[in-house]
Amino acid sequence: MSSVQDLLQQSVAQLKASLLDNGEALPKGLLEALANDRRQSARDLAVRLRVRQSENRAEGQRLRHLLKFEIELWQQGFAQIAGVDEAGVGPLAGPVVAGAAILPRDYKLRELNDSKKLDEATRDALAERIKVDAVTWAIGIADVEEIDRLNIYRAGLLAMRRAVEGLNCKADFLLVDARKIPDLTIPQRGIVRGDAQSASIAAASILAKTTRDAMMLELDGQFPGYGLAGHKGYPTPEHFAALRRLGASPIHRRSFRPVREVLGLDPAQESLFD
Repeated sequence: MSSVQDLLQQSVAQLKASLLDNGEALPKGLLEALANDRRQSARDLAVRLRVRQSENRAEGQRLRHLLKFEIELWQQGFAQIAGVDEAGVGPLAGPVVAGAAILPRDYKLRELNDSKKLDEATRDALAERIKVDAVTWAIGIADVEEIDRLNIYRAGLLAMRRAVEGLNCKADFLLVDARKIPDLTIPQRGIVRGDAQSASIAAASILAKTTRDAMMLELDGQFPGYGLAGHKGYPTPEHFAALRRLGASPIHRRSFRPVREVLGLDPAQESLFD
C-alpha cells in the first residue's frame, strides 16, 4: 500500500477518483493530511470524505437495526428465516404478487429498504443483487380471477403462501409484513410496517414489487390504452379516464367498486366479495 506521502504526490483529481468515485479504502492518516494540505481542493476533498464516512456509519447503523428481528431469531436457534411480503393490493387491474426470501446470516445490502421508499432503478438493481445473494427466494401469484373469487385480502395471503412454498429450502421461521399466513405449520410473526423494519421482509417486498411491475409492463402490451406501464394498475386519474373510455379489460378486478361502476354493476354488491 502506498504511504500517505506517496498518495499526496497524486493530483486531487486522482485522489477523488480513487477514494470517492471508486470507493477505495481510505489509508490511515490521509484524511488528516488532506485537511491540512495547502491546496484548497485537497481540503475540500477532505470535507467530502468526512461526509462520506458519516453517511457510511449511518447506513451501517440503519442496516444493523434492520436485522434486529432476524438477530433475535438467530440467537434462538432459527437458521432459515424467510421474509414475506406482497405487492398489488390497491390496483384495479392485474395480479397480486408476493415475494419470499431467506437472506444469509448478518446480510447487509446498502440501500435495502421498503420497496415503496425506493426509486425504480434502485429497486431493480437491489432485486438483481438479492436474487444472487439470497439463500433462496421465490415468487407467488394470485391472479385476477382468484382476487375476485376470494377477495383481495385472502388472495394476497394465497400469493404469500405460494411464495413460501416455492422456496428451494424450507424456512423454519417466517417474518411477514403486517399479517400471518394461514394453512402453514411454520412458526411466524406478523410485523406492522415490516418492510421498513426487517431486512428479510424488505428484500421480499422488493422482489414482489419488481416482479409485479414487470408483469404490468407486459400486460400493457396486451391491453393497450389503459396506461398500465405507467400506473401499474393503480387507481390514478389516467386509469379512471381510460376505464370510462375503453371499459374494463379481462385483467380488471370485477370485485373493485370503480370497475363495477364502469361495467354497470351494482357497487353495493362489492361487499359480497369481502
